[in-house]
Amino acid sequence: MTSPAAAPPSSAPPQSGADPLSSVVALLKPRPAISKMIEAGGRWQVTRSDLSTPFYAAIVEGCARLTLPGRAPVTLKAGDFVLVPAPDRFTMTSAVPPPPGTARLPLETGPGVFRLGPRDGPVEMRALVGHCRFAAADKALLLSLLPEMIHVPGQERLMTLVPLIHDETRADRPARTMILDRLLEVLMIEALRSSPGPERSAGLMRGLSDPRLAAALHRIHGDTGSPLSVAALARAAGLSRSTFFERFRHALGATPMDYATAWRMAVARDLILRGGLTNAEIADRIGYGSASAFGMAFQRHEGVSPGQFAQRHGGRMSQTDGAPL
Repeated sequence: MTSPAAAPPSSAPPQSGADPLSSVVALLKPRPAISKMIEAGGRWQVTRSDLSTPFYAAIVEGCARLTLPGRAPVTLKAGDFVLVPAPDRFTMTSAVPPPPGTARLPLETGPGVFRLGPRDGPVEMRALVGHCRFAAADKALLLSLLPEMIHVPGQERLMTLVPLIHDETRADRPARTMILDRLLEVLMIEALRSSPGPERSAGLMRGLSDPRLAAALHRIHGDTGSPLSVAALARAAGLSRSTFFERFRHALGATPMDYATAWRMAVARDLILRGGLTNAEIADRIGYGSASAFGMAFQRHEGVSPGQFAQRHGGRMSQTDGAPL
């Protein structure tokens, strides 16, 4: 099998030998949106219920409370970093929340600078807040592998990356977009691998925190073109088949073969949208023996044929092998 050609992380699909975390972030394709400095004082609150994009925050000074639906409030202190990959609503307040009904959006006081709380009071909290988007055509599977919220206290590397992104967002330098794309990828990877292992919910990061399951995950993500079986993955993990199956299902929230199939279909979606490949070529890259076998598997998993998926999302496929699209 011939592996995809090497290219920069933001533009290349996962390659043979790619580790699970970097391959997931590469397929998500994080792209910059907004970066701003929030300054707050007194008793303040902001509630957002219209979000469809990931957001992150680095607390530079002071503290704040962040609340997501169904979760206890989290106190963020100076030096803390938080990333929420798929928010639909959140509330951020001062350490002592204001009375009900006082929520308001930040007031812009300068380019990229926003104020919360009484405008004439002292600044007691500063935070760099950013929003990005994921350019992947179908994000549901990929986001299901990530924690609902990542809270990392006192991680110097993250606190260095966020000001770099903010500075690059505000400037107009050559290659700005490329640099922001790379910085966002690094930020996401650093945040995910810095999150506490034992407290992770079911998903990719919990699986990677188990060395035996990590070996199997590297096999799944590292070579999508080779045949896979539960027995082969159990051998890679050094476990019996039954022990491996249950351990994987508990940590990842899916059976090994369901996870492997879903991942290969995610890679297939990305290859389809890049264009220029036939069904047979995509089949070879994701471990199917023929174009027809891949086409049937894709239809069963996605509900549409590869060609219909390409048309729906603006991609294009080569038809030189005569395979049905």
